[in-house]
Amino acid sequence: MYKILAINPGSTSTKFGVFEDEKLIKEYKVVHTAEELKQYPTMELEAQYRKTLIEEMLKKDKISLGSFSAYSCRGGILKPIESGTYFVDDNVIFDSLHSPVDHPSNLGSLIGDALSKQYGPKAYITDPPSTFEAPKIATISGLPQIERKLRCHALNHKAIAKKYCKEKHLDYNAVNLIVAHIGGGISVGIHHNGKIIDITDATGEGSFSPERAGSLPVLQFADLCFSGKYTHKEVRKLLVGNGGFTAYLQTNDVKEIIRRAQSGDENAKLYFDAFVYQIAKDVGAMATVVNGKVDAILLTGGICYSQYFTDCLLARVKWIAPCFIYPGEEELQALNQGVLAVLKGEEKAKTY
Repeated sequence: MYKILAINPGSTSTKFGVFEDEKLIKEYKVVHTAEELKQYPTMELEAQYRKTLIEEMLKKDKISLGSFSAYSCRGGILKPIESGTYFVDDNVIFDSLHSPVDHPSNLGSLIGDALSKQYGPKAYITDPPSTFEAPKIATISGLPQIERKLRCHALNHKAIAKKYCKEKHLDYNAVNLIVAHIGGGISVGIHHNGKIIDITDATGEGSFSPERAGSLPVLQFADLCFSGKYTHKEVRKLLVGNGGFTAYLQTNDVKEIIRRAQSGDENAKLYFDAFVYQIAKDVGAMATVVNGKVDAILLTGGICYSQYFTDCLLARVKWIAPCFIYPGEEELQALNQGVLAVLKGEEKAKTY
């Protein structure tokens, strides 16, 4: 039996779970406020803070950190790499600390590395956001100075696609699936024969999200950047953090926005409808990548808990292919599965 600690740091929470083989023995979730995290201005300090929380909660439940076979950590926004499970080494740590995007996923390897050095078990990452499987044609932007990065929620994308195939007795390596992860960030991608061959970059493309602007009219955006009203840092914050619903409705709470839209708030309904409209367009665009030959559309992420939202989206896309809903995310389970396959010798751990 293998015992694995899966660690998934997010922008407002730290989730971690204790697994014995495939069974989740206990799941933990610590919620963080913005004010709380402001006390830790560097990644190293925040990683140490979250590591201490994990240690304290496991100690309270009398679970020894040295008793694990391995630590499985959410990977950060690194250089583009192929799908798989990787050892956490000095290169992973360096690129996590110097990631081009400030994102909580970068903390995962730092926490795992610190635990590994203190308690012994090896640390791994699986399918980080920089997982890259697209052909060259998908990276062309329109300017040679800019290449599409295609960063996404690869961990949950892969987990949900494989779960669907297992339920339907299908070979993941022989189907075409559109997967839409719809939560705090949004990524809509096409899975073709076991690879994500195109996807909306969750940090700067596609639909706007609760806090992200998504794709923008570029000439107007260029004028905004050089208007003299914003610093470079402020512009980046407009794109990720202060965009989307936050900019239009002064809240990132989608439940509240839906409540307002359903209760007659015409402004809230307009932007909610635009949100659905934009995601539906991204789903339709991904169908063209495989010439319309889509076996299924899978909707996942926290916003998919809302039937009102999924009903609105399905009304626009269900003509493309059969649709299936997997609310929330299964990232802890995916982290466990990735490392478990390595420990069992079913897959080989890769070096970053």
